[in-house]
Amino acid sequence: MRGLRNNNPLNIRRTATRWLGARIEQTDKSFVQFTSMAYGYRAAWKILQSYYERFCQQGKPFTVRNIISRWAPPNENDTEAYIINVLKLGSLGGKEKLLPPSNASSYGRLSRLVAAMTCIECGIRMQQVDTEAISQGYQLAFPGNKEKLEEWLRGEDEYRDW
Repeated sequence: MRGLRNNNPLNIRRTATRWLGARIEQTDKSFVQFTSMAYGYRAAWKILQSYYERFCQQGKPFTVRNIISRWAPPNENDTEAYIINVLKLGSLGGKEKLLPPSNASSYGRLSRLVAAMTCIECGIRMQQVDTEAISQGYQLAFPGNKEKLEEWLRGEDEYRDW
C-alpha cells in the first residue's frame, strides 16, 4: 500500500535522480513520492527503457527474468518467487525476448509486466491495477507514441478485462 500512497506503484527507491512529477516535499525516506500515479508509472517506463539499453550494451536479452532479476535483486527479495508471480499474473513467458519499451508494439506485453509488478509491490489484485494510469505514464514517457498507443488500446479488449 505504500506504493499507492506515494503514487509510486513499483516502489522506485530514492536516488539522486530528479524525476519529472516527483512531489516537491519528499517525506518517505526510502521511496520516491510522485504527484500522480501516472508520473509514478512514467518513471517505471523510463527505468525499463534504461534496462533495455543497458542489457543491449551488456549483450543480455531483454526478458522478464532479466528485468525482475535487476529490479528485485536476491539481496532484497525472493527474486525467483517474484519472477514466478509476475509470469503468472501477467500471462508472460520468462525467457521470451521483449521489444524495447519505446517501441509502441511492446506496450501489450510490457503493460502486463508493469501491472503484475504493481500487484506484487503494492499487494493488490490485477483487477485493482489502474490501467489508465499505466497508459498515461507510457504517454508521458514516450509522447511520440501517443497515436500508436491509442490505436492499440482501441483494439485490445483483453487489456480492459484485467
